[in-house]
Parts: sequence; C-alpha cells; structure tokens
Amino acid sequence: MNYPKQMVKCSVVGHKDYLKKTIDIIHEMNVLHIENFVEDNNSYFKIGKPIKYGEKISNKLVTIRSLENYLKLNTINNKQNISSINENLDNKINDIDDIINLKHKEIIKLENDIKNIEIKQEELKPFLDIDINLSNYNGYNSLSSFVGTIESTLDENKISKLTKNTYLLIQKPEKKLILLFIEKKYSENISKILNNIGYKEIEVPKYNGKPIELNENLDIEKIKLISKLKSLESEISDLKKEYGDFILASDELLTILSEKSELPLRIATSNYTFIIDGWIPINEYNNFSEKIKSITNNKVCIIQKEINYHDEKEVNNIPVDHNNNNKAKYLEWIVDLYSRPKYNEVDPTNILLYSLPIIYGMILGDIGYALILLVLGYIINKIIKSDDVKPFTKVLSYCQISTLLFGILYGEFLGFPLAGYLDQHTGIYTSGLIPGYNTTVFDMSFISGEHLMFPIHRTHLLMTLIIATAIFGFCHMNIGYIIGFINIKKSHGIINAIYEKGSWIIIEIGIILSVISFLKNIMITKYIGIIIFILGLILLYKGEGIKGPIELPGLFGNILSYCRIYAVGLSSIYIASTVNTIAFEMIWSPSSGFSLMTLASILMFVIGHLLNTCLSIIAPGLHALRLQYVEFFGKFYSGGGKKYSPFGHIRKYTKE
Repeated sequence: MNYPKQMVKCSVVGHKDYLKKTIDIIHEMNVLHIENFVEDNNSYFKIGKPIKYGEKISNKLVTIRSLENYLKLNTINNKQNISSINENLDNKINDIDDIINLKHKEIIKLENDIKNIEIKQEELKPFLDIDINLSNYNGYNSLSSFVGTIESTLDENKISKLTKNTYLLIQKPEKKLILLFIEKKYSENISKILNNIGYKEIEVPKYNGKPIELNENLDIEKIKLISKLKSLESEISDLKKEYGDFILASDELLTILSEKSELPLRIATSNYTFIIDGWIPINEYNNFSEKIKSITNNKVCIIQKEINYHDEKEVNNIPVDHNNNNKAKYLEWIVDLYSRPKYNEVDPTNILLYSLPIIYGMILGDIGYALILLVLGYIINKIIKSDDVKPFTKVLSYCQISTLLFGILYGEFLGFPLAGYLDQHTGIYTSGLIPGYNTTVFDMSFISGEHLMFPIHRTHLLMTLIIATAIFGFCHMNIGYIIGFINIKKSHGIINAIYEKGSWIIIEIGIILSVISFLKNIMITKYIGIIIFILGLILLYKGEGIKGPIELPGLFGNILSYCRIYAVGLSSIYIASTVNTIAFEMIWSPSSGFSLMTLASILMFVIGHLLNTCLSIIAPGLHALRLQYVEFFGKFYSGGGKKYSPFGHIRKYTKE
C-alpha cells in the first residue's frame, strides 16, 4: 500500500534583481508546485507585474497557433535547437505567415469560383435537354414564353382550341418540365390552363448560348480550377513538411516564455524582494535548494516551512502526486477518474493493479477473446503513438493476461469448452475442443452440493461459483475496511479507526460465528457470535451515529453485488456459444449448397465473435470498475486531493 509522495512546504525568497533567473531555474527543474499569492489590502507584499516581453510573446503565439491549426500540426519529426529558433523566429514566422495567407486567399478564391460554377450548372440543369439558345427565351414583342415545372402533362388539344396560329410546345414529363412560346394575346388563357396542372415558373438563366455547350465549357473551367486547387493544397502540404517542426518548436518555446513572463502575477513582491510559496516532493528538495543557491550565488534562499498535520484544511491543500511503480502508474488515470487521493490517505492504485484485472478475468475468462484483445492492444499501441493511449492499452493488456489465466482455469476458447464433460445427473457427455481431454472431478460436494472439476465448467457449477464470487467480494471489501482503518488511524487516531472501520470487521466476525453455530448447532459459538455482533453494532453507532446501523443491510447487498461477476460472465459464454451453434448449423444445412452456406457460416462466426469481442471490452470493464468504485472504494476512499502541478514544461519539440 502506497501513500502519495511526501511534500515539503517552502518559500523561495530573494532580491528582485534575481527574479528572472530564479523563474528560469524553477521552470527548468519542473518540481515546484506554486501556491498563488492572495493579495491583502493591509499586506506589505503585492501581486507582481508580468515580465515586459510577455505581450510580444502573446502576439507571436496567436500567429503561430493559427498556423498550427491551419496546417493541422500535431507531431514532430526532429527536435529543434532553441538557439536556432531564437535566431530565425521573427523573420521566419512572418515569412511563413505571409506565404500561407497568400495561398489561403488563393484557395478561398478558387473554392468560391468552383462554387459559382456549380451554382451556374445547377441553373442550367433543367434546360440541358432543350437545344435552344438561352438568349432566345425572352425579349419578344408579340410572343409570351412560359418556362417552368408542371405536376401533370399538358393536353396539347387545349392549346389547339385557343389558336390556329403557330406555337412551340416542348414537354419533358420525366422532368416535369414545360416550355411554351405563344402569341401574347393568349397569355391569360394559357396561364389559367397551366395553373390547373400545377405550373410553377422557372427563371431562365441570363446567359448567351445553348445550355449543353455552356455546361460543357463550365465543366472544363471547373476541372482547371480543381487542378489549381489541388496544386495549392499540395504546396500547403509541402509547407507543412518543411516548416512543421519549426512551428511546433516555436510554439513550445514561446509557451515556455509566456508561462515565465506571467509567473509574477501569482507571487508576492515588494519594491525590492519577491516570495514564491509552494510545495516540492521531499526527495527533490535538497537538489532544488542547492541548484537555486548555486546559480544565484546564494542571493536567493529557500525556507522550509512546518506543516500542521492536525489542521485538516492545510492538509487538504497539500498537492498530491502519485507514488507508484512503473506497472501501477498506468492505472493512475482510473483512480483520478474517480477522484485523486488526499495527501494523508492510501493511494489505491497498487491494489487496483491486481484487483481490477482479477475481476475482469473472472468475468471474461476466455482464451480466444484474451488473445484477440491482446493483439488488438498491441496494434493500437503501434499505430497510435500517443502518451494518452498507452495507459489504456496497458490496462487492457493486464486485464487480458488475467483473462487468459482464467480462460485456462475455465477451459474456454471463443465459447467452446476445451475439455469434455460428463453431466452426473443426465449422463450426457459433451465433447470438448481438444480430443481426449476430459474434466477431472473432485468430490467437494459438501461445500455447495456440487462436484468441483478442472477445468471449471461455469455453466454447470452454479452454486459453487456464486459462493466463490461472494467469498471473493467479502475478502475484497474487508481489504477496503483494513485500508480505511489505516487511513483513519493516521488522521484521527486508533479509537476513531476502531469506531468507524474496525466496528464493521467486528460485526462480520459476529455474523460468521453465528452462521457457523447455526449450521453446526454449537450453542456456545452462537452466543459468542451474538455478543460480538452487538459489540460491533455499539462501536459502529459511536463512530457513525444512527447512519451506521441503518447501512448494515447494505453490507449484505454489497457482498451479493459481487455475484454479478458470475452473471455477466455467463452472458458472454451464452452469446459466444449461440454464435457457434448458429454458425455450425448453417454449415451443415441441407437446404442450400455447401459452399454458399460455408461462406455464410464463416461470416456469421467472424461477425458474431467480433461483436462479442466489443462487448467483452465494455461489459467486464464497466462491471469491474463498478465493483472497485462502489463496493471497494466506498469502504475506505474519500478522494478529493489537489493535483500536483509543478511550474515547468516537459519539452517535446525543443532541445538545448
């Protein structure tokens, strides 16, 4: 069991002439968590002013980050030297900005031109099948033109009844389009006829030329513009390759300078001095102190302050940094997802390293799914080179190793039993995936009425596995009570620890003795159990008041909650076995050709198990987390610690 890293409270004090140098050292060492100074009207010290170069840096950062966003930069090939960046920063960034702005304007113009062409083509679309110059649609003194859409076909006889003179009628029923040229004196009558068939006028584009020819010319123009656009986008891509490393490195360098320039806004200053209050891990303190004194020639001193561990407010204000080994550190995000531990309580990450994979493995327990997910985690790790993804894939790997071990214990591979099994009640023998490999049966029926076997057939050992998961839950919860006892003993003394956490263990001992006496009919044990139970109840009442005894039924509910391990595991087995049954029945189906059904069964097998693989990540993971967060953490963990955030920057893109 680990506690968070021990912290030292200290003040860095010196003359203002050494402030900039001190800030540089603190930032470079990246170990001091700085406490913001709160200015008081009556205080001699005031909040400092930012270093002068801050505003210029902010303006440059705006330019650089706009370039980053536009070029979509996120990775770097080669780290850049700080000296090289400083020499070229102003000129190079301005030049890059000018080039990209120019190309961006050209891209916007081309995109607008392409959009305008598409709008023109959309306007021409209704007229593409009509071989008439668009300039001939309007501008007549004696003729009226009707161009639009109709809901039903126009009966030409109705026009013939109106006039014996020449008219032009073109209808495109498939496009619900109509074009009619007729003498103006018939306009009113024609309008009534057209309105009856749902006529809606279309505006004729004001272009000169036949629609099909105009559209072809627009296509040619559009192809040229798209080619220019792709060429510009290629040039932008080349700029990204050429200047990407420099831009990201410049961003990092300016971010560091910006952080340094703004630090005086967080510290106490007077006309001649400065004070920086903060916290530092105890193992870093001596090195930090010596380096500050050495570089400032003992003009800046470090003052270590006492911590009042009896003041809960002060203790809660101490920043918390996890203190775990390399394997456990990958689970710190799971603890932080719930809440970071307080400074004076046990960090449960190391326990989670074992309990989370064990519960996950108990639920899934299948060799096939374990191997699939192990390979998946390896592939994700190789493809996505990110520090944010690595903790997830590591936890996934831990859980799959546990799943593999439980898969061997259960004898399961993608829902198939590895070993043959003879049902003692029905006499039916179920063959396993490995020929000749059968279960070994042990007579342990006095425990649950069932014979224990290896490998364990989960679908046949109902009571045994329910009891096993309940016992596991009982042990898991009591580890929580023990840790809670340690936490309270450290903070409030052993008496409070006995009242608040020891009382639950005493109650459990009393219940266990009473149950044993009931089963074996031992009266003395029964009375002892009742006395211990009542004693535990009194202690619980003294520790938690009436709330404690009221929560007593929840103890049994929490233990039973661990039975979900067996229930969720069974659901995964039945999904897998159902997929297998359907797939193999399809292979031997007499209703269709063998090759077709073989292909269908393979698809069914692969898709079914892929879906169950996805469920195998989600369901066991969520239920394993729930048992940690609710049943386990609830017994000892309060959380709410302040995150340790040292003043500094981990360099990714720059080097000295």
